[in-house]
Amino acid sequence: MPDSPTDPDLRVAGAPSAVADAEFALLLTHDVDRPYKTVQSVYHALERRDPRQLRALLPGRNPWWQFEEIMDLEASLGVRSAFYFLREQHLLERPPTDWFDPFYWIEHLGRYVLETPEMVDLLDRLHDGGWEVGLHGSYDAYDDRDRLRMEKTMLESALGDDVKGGRQHHLNRGPRTWDHHREIGLRYDASPGSSEEFGFDHGYLPLRPFDDEFVVFPLTVMECALPDPGEEFEAAWAECERLLDEAADNDAVMSALWHPRLFTEADFPGYRRLYRRLVERALEMGAWVGAPGDYYDLLDHPGSDSGATETEGTETDDAEGPATGVVAEGGYRSRLRSPQAEDNKVKTGANTESTG
Repeated sequence: MPDSPTDPDLRVAGAPSAVADAEFALLLTHDVDRPYKTVQSVYHALERRDPRQLRALLPGRNPWWQFEEIMDLEASLGVRSAFYFLREQHLLERPPTDWFDPFYWIEHLGRYVLETPEMVDLLDRLHDGGWEVGLHGSYDAYDDRDRLRMEKTMLESALGDDVKGGRQHHLNRGPRTWDHHREIGLRYDASPGSSEEFGFDHGYLPLRPFDDEFVVFPLTVMECALPDPGEEFEAAWAECERLLDEAADNDAVMSALWHPRLFTEADFPGYRRLYRRLVERALEMGAWVGAPGDYYDLLDHPGSDSGATETEGTETDDAEGPATGVVAEGGYRSRLRSPQAEDNKVKTGANTESTG
């Protein structure tokens, strides 16, 4: 059994018997980065010359709070998804050298607190309704086991239950990230992927980097990597349909990420419609559609009594290929590009470093 996630041969997790008759699986996820529209209202008002954007600053107005709309949409289709919640550091919790970095100011201004009554109520409603609540590790937590553990503990305290897994903020990963996840009791990670490219670059099935019960669900598509559906809806849909067809042809586990704020039609037209069409089409094609945590529970893990078999992964000739990759010393941290930083519509670069 491998002792670390840097071993070149990774095993893939076989399809669970409960969904073996499905054509493929579509995992639905939402990273909760910016549930409140604040300084972005001023930016949008100036950029678009539209003073109506300032209405979002009025008490009781928050157009980016889209959770009820997402829950209603998914419930109407009979599916559930995962929401990954973030506990980003307060600026004063950071070293003084970070106080002069505009990047960390952006992170600070988008920060929210899990312990507020509004957020606790949301967590309760998601949990009671069958949605998965997971961890969105903060920007530096990918390389800080103690911080990641603290964030998991705080989320579980607010939720009143354990969390199975999650995804790192900005898709950050380093050589020990999966070690940290296992150590603090997370059972899966959904970070490997890109916000600028989409596809099955990490293979068609979940991975087992340690050849045990810990599972990695690669990200197939993030919404901001697609053509803007507000301007080119049919082009964006064509890419989604192509991914669905590829998933069906390869009995794949496909994973999609839609940030909740992008369901705000006034600010991000077309994304809500595109998401609904993606889910509807997957269901029409006979896919199993749901949250990664639910799929994880259906898997037969090593050491279980189910007796189910797994499929061996394929060794690649390229050391930087989809299944393995090479980890640069010191890990990898993506940065916001300035246009997206101003808008806080996060679109980071492709993370080509792998912990596996």
